[in-house]
Amino acid sequence: MIPRRLVHPGLELPFISLGTVKIGRNSSVKYPGGAFELPSDTEVENLLSAARELGCNLIDTAPAYGISEERLGKLLGGRWEGWLCSSKAGEEFDGDKSHYDFSPEAIRRSCERSLRRLKRDHLDLFLLHSNGNDLEVLNSPGLMDELSSLSDRGLIRTWGASTKTVHGGLETLRRGGVPMIMLNLEARDELAVADYAASLGRGVLVKKALASGHLGDNAANRDEKLRDTWKFLSGIKGVSSVVIGTTKAAHLRQHAELLRGV
Repeated sequence: MIPRRLVHPGLELPFISLGTVKIGRNSSVKYPGGAFELPSDTEVENLLSAARELGCNLIDTAPAYGISEERLGKLLGGRWEGWLCSSKAGEEFDGDKSHYDFSPEAIRRSCERSLRRLKRDHLDLFLLHSNGNDLEVLNSPGLMDELSSLSDRGLIRTWGASTKTVHGGLETLRRGGVPMIMLNLEARDELAVADYAASLGRGVLVKKALASGHLGDNAANRDEKLRDTWKFLSGIKGVSSVVIGTTKAAHLRQHAELLRGV
């Protein structure tokens, strides 16, 4: 089974989590190979079954991931027991480009809509989907009060931010939130955020660990780079969970096996 690590008081996560952008959106993405077909319901069900079997029971989604939330609600509605769920707010994707709104009203509406789509009564993690101006986002008037209200209403367990800067990740931690940071073999600037989280007895989520599928583009050394990636990330105390976006159960099993081997 996948090892688990504490990310926030009272919230333990699997070291590998399932990212679901690829089950809901295939336009304006930067994955190798360009456009791709969204997986069928059967393929998504097989992926979810593999994730559950492996212990990868955190599902990460977002309104900006196209129809991901709706599909998860359709396939898991009424069967969420044993699953943790992370979604986001602040970014909306219209099929062509993203738009951002971090006003309290927009954040509240987004949370309530995500719960309806997912057919859940709460989110375990609720992340601000930053536009890159992390500190400006975190300082949005009324935002922190709204996050506290959503928590008081029982709609979210823990808030955080999918950040794009070191300063944003550090400030998220200072305010008691959970950062989602970019960290991989070729992008280590945000390692300081993970280290700071560890000093607080907390953790971070990692995105783009495989460089959006471009890690080891040279097939000759791809397996070696994948092993090195899991060795690198598992050795960082402040990393609680690595979000892997895939549509194939075999890929998820491969990463679980690589993690077990380091």
